[in-house]
Amino acid sequence: MSSAHRLDPIARRLKDAGLRPESVRDYAGLIALPVQSKDEVRLAQLADPPFGGLLSAEARPRRIFQSPGPLYEPQLDGDDPWRWGQALAAIGIGSRDVVMNCFGYHLSPAGVMFDEACGSVGAGVVPGGIGSAELQARAVHDLPLTAYVGLPSYLKVLIDSFKSADLDPQRWEIHRAVVSAEPLPDTLREELKAAVPHVISAYGTAEAGLIGYEDAPGAGLIIPEGVLVEICDPISGEPVYDREGQIVVTLFRQDYPMIRFGTGDISAWVTGTDGTLRLAGVLGRVGDGIKVRGMFLQPDQAYRYIAGRPGVGQFRLVVDRVDHRDSLTVEVVLEDGADERTTLNDVRSRVRDGLRFACDVVAVPSLAESSGSIVDHRDWK
Repeated sequence: MSSAHRLDPIARRLKDAGLRPESVRDYAGLIALPVQSKDEVRLAQLADPPFGGLLSAEARPRRIFQSPGPLYEPQLDGDDPWRWGQALAAIGIGSRDVVMNCFGYHLSPAGVMFDEACGSVGAGVVPGGIGSAELQARAVHDLPLTAYVGLPSYLKVLIDSFKSADLDPQRWEIHRAVVSAEPLPDTLREELKAAVPHVISAYGTAEAGLIGYEDAPGAGLIIPEGVLVEICDPISGEPVYDREGQIVVTLFRQDYPMIRFGTGDISAWVTGTDGTLRLAGVLGRVGDGIKVRGMFLQPDQAYRYIAGRPGVGQFRLVVDRVDHRDSLTVEVVLEDGADERTTLNDVRSRVRDGLRFACDVVAVPSLAESSGSIVDHRDWK
């Protein structure tokens, strides 16, 4: 793949928008380029695998990740290529710390993202991943762990596991946490602070890395260095400053450029205590996709892996939240004569292996026509 070939996707976007390359030399020129959605990136990767023709011929990815979609992302060379180290430094995590990293290391990039971030600030890492809370609690007791990165809900699981294991409370020394990939409501923040005094929330995506982080609760998300962030009208793609809109990201990387990528997340601008513009956090989503346990779940994915399976007449996925943890249940209307146990076990396996979610699967007599394929009952208050 030549260097010229890798620019073909951008050249096509410019041509489709009626733009010439020389017209995009400043911000006014940049915003004339339409926003590119996640679905458009997925289609580009299907047409020109694996990276949609954007990766430089000279680039040699250190790792390649697969996120739900599927979407493929390369890890490029460089120190902390996703910039998450800025969030760790903001809360004071550094060379004297050992961090329990409870993001997943398998296929999706979050675990490695934070592993690299810890290295960039000189901190040690225990690669805990997701699950095995009892073993992780024992590690907190036995090792000099002082910080945590992961889902806020999983930090609560870890705290509860430590308490229930009847371990020496004096050995709990985790005093700082950077949490991400799901909302941090005030009620959960207060629960966490009883065991971890300093907790901040950060926001990013698998494609773009860190996009915003707190320096104090409720103060808005600071835009990190190395990324251009816009809030744009979801329909026109034009920047907006006085209302909600889609978070749009540009990364001027020579090896793998990302130009006006629409994250699908809704936010708004707020003014920080220092007078700078900050993100108000994630206020919603564009389209029908939702985030569950830190990973995206799209209706078309559900149809791909469940619809048409033997014994399945109708189905829907129901997301709820109990004790600050997401739950996922698949409700299935069985076809006449279908074996219930066989069908439900098959659906459970399809969701686990294809969508990468653990779930409950239950048979129901019927579903409302207007219920949709994914129903979200969560209350983030």
